[in-house]
Amino acid sequence: MRTTTTAPETVAELIARQWGDHRPGLMYEDGARHVLTHHRTAREAAARAALLVDLMPAGAEPHLGVLLDNTPEFPFWLGAAALAGAAVAGINPTRRGPELARDILHTDCRLLITEPAHLPLLRGLDLPGVRVLVTGTEEYEALLAPYAAAKPGEAVLRAPAPGSRLLLYFTSGSTGAPKAAVCSQGRLAAAGASLARQFSVGPDDVHYVCMPLFHGNAVIADWLPALVGGAAVALRRRFSASAFLDDVQAYGATYFTYVGRAVQYLLATEPRPDDRSHSLRLGFGTEAGAVDAARFAERFGVRLVEGYGATEGGASVQRTPDTPPGALGRAGAGDDLAVIDPETGAECPAAVLDGDGRLLNGSAAIGELVNRGRSLFEGYWRNPDAEADRTRDGWYWTGDLFFRDAAGFLYFAGRTDDRLRVDSENLAAAVIENILARWPDATAVAVYGVPDEVAGDQVMAALSLRDGTVFSPEAFEAFLSRQPDLGTKMAPRYVRVVPEMPVTATNKIHRVALRRTGFRCADPVWHRSPAGGYTLVTPSAVSALLARYEAQGRLDLLHR
Repeated sequence: MRTTTTAPETVAELIARQWGDHRPGLMYEDGARHVLTHHRTAREAAARAALLVDLMPAGAEPHLGVLLDNTPEFPFWLGAAALAGAAVAGINPTRRGPELARDILHTDCRLLITEPAHLPLLRGLDLPGVRVLVTGTEEYEALLAPYAAAKPGEAVLRAPAPGSRLLLYFTSGSTGAPKAAVCSQGRLAAAGASLARQFSVGPDDVHYVCMPLFHGNAVIADWLPALVGGAAVALRRRFSASAFLDDVQAYGATYFTYVGRAVQYLLATEPRPDDRSHSLRLGFGTEAGAVDAARFAERFGVRLVEGYGATEGGASVQRTPDTPPGALGRAGAGDDLAVIDPETGAECPAAVLDGDGRLLNGSAAIGELVNRGRSLFEGYWRNPDAEADRTRDGWYWTGDLFFRDAAGFLYFAGRTDDRLRVDSENLAAAVIENILARWPDATAVAVYGVPDEVAGDQVMAALSLRDGTVFSPEAFEAFLSRQPDLGTKMAPRYVRVVPEMPVTATNKIHRVALRRTGFRCADPVWHRSPAGGYTLVTPSAVSALLARYEAQGRLDLLHR
């Protein structure tokens, strides 16, 4: 087994370090539980790197698309691309038709790696110049067979270097075509090393990868620190809340990452006597919220650490031991982070927090997080307009809302797309969500803006309730009245009770779908009068609302 304490400069180096290490390296379930050594995973990556070199057309961009669930083939091809000096475009299997074809062609993929389960997605698509390899087939195994003896570093398209492209990962933006963020081997290796140090990742750890590998979270925050620390990786084909505890017990998992509503799904499962009978020591991710993080720690005995760092790498927030509850930390080394009012360009004043850490001046304190220092942003593939928008005036604009307390600690407040303007006051959806999440009857909360029938927005909330719970407008109104940090404009004008929260493929709330539907849906919707009190919205009330929108010339805004 080869060991080294040298900081890695490339992901290719991390793959090569696995050679000769015969400890368990990759575990997965495929009818039966399988365990592959680190050496075996490096050998499989080397074989695919050699195949990739032979199949890539001369003169083509060295890009391959990977349209797979979390099967072993995904990390094999990530490793192959690193060794060969190529780049992987993670293809989202929830995309369909022309949108799916657009993602593949936009990133100049000449090879597409997929599996039989996803072949129906490709039927009828026009993908000129793209060769499709279908894993798990006899033809695929025959293609790989001649390369079984390949070793790391023997076959390259371009010599791997810190500046070599490795990932073209689509950002999960809520509007417009997804943008493919460029991620180099050097930046990714450094990110993995940083997280491995922060969380003391070592050879005895097992990283449970249940978030999709086509998304940056699973690769950057889970797979890469495992590579750096020599930890094993356990794959779950797709996230399953009901299988989570069984998996972590069976694999001996010590670490996992999460995105979006995953933690809420786990909390919604039926409590078990063995909820604390596992080896998990840490969960790392985004959007769990302070309330759910506390509930998770109480039930499972596992600390959740909220982090911030987009796939683009333009800004990062580093947690320190003195980070207060609810905060993410301070600016990372070399970053000059500021919270800026996007309308005036001025820095927002410090947040005023009460004794319980509740924000009291959100309208003034919340703004867009901007990096005025050096940025690790490496651009978007063939999208200069999006790059220019991200780097206005020489600063990196994250597109995320934050506020900063007097000590300099930063708190996440949502996406700029989720900002609402109610009666000329700017509100952040995430701040309202965190307040509503305290309601014990709710298992999931989403807050978003719907256009007011006269001007600006109104607050709408979607609530998913605990099993057997019926929405009580009186109880909800009473709950709102007890929240000292719920500003006068924050109480939801509309409340939609949903059987389950609509989410994207990465378990983030699908706010675009909720916003577009508004109050015109089959789910029960409750309306709050300006004086307070909720009443059920009837079909005749919807008709009356639509008439008011039409009279004000704002009917088209309901379809935005």
